[in-house]
Amino acid sequence: MKLTHTCIVTEDVARLTAFSRETLQIQPQAFGEDYVEFVTEGGILSLYSRAAQDRLAPGSAQAAANQSVMLEFKVDDVDREYARLQALKVEWVKPPTTQPWGNRSIYLRDPDGNLINFYSRVAA
Repeated sequence: MKLTHTCIVTEDVARLTAFSRETLQIQPQAFGEDYVEFVTEGGILSLYSRAAQDRLAPGSAQAAANQSVMLEFKVDDVDREYARLQALKVEWVKPPTTQPWGNRSIYLRDPDGNLINFYSRVAA
């Protein structure tokens, strides 16, 4: 088995696409107004409109209600990413912090409130 996509259902695909393009620095692939993909080395982050999801499976998803899943992205230098992202309107959850297990992380939220972790390994 292989996990290929993580999909965020949102009320505003354009807004979340703009945010993701700036934070991830990845050019998305759009498949109409309802669906966008950001291809990464480890899988695909997709954004899908709640209205389109409702047409397929009414009531199956609620946008901007995530309180349990965190998207994690390995980056080369967390401190450099933190400095770069300071210019954006980002809701910060945690500044650069070295975790006991050797990751240096920053936590932020996307416009829908989803938790995002950028991390890099700290040299021993």
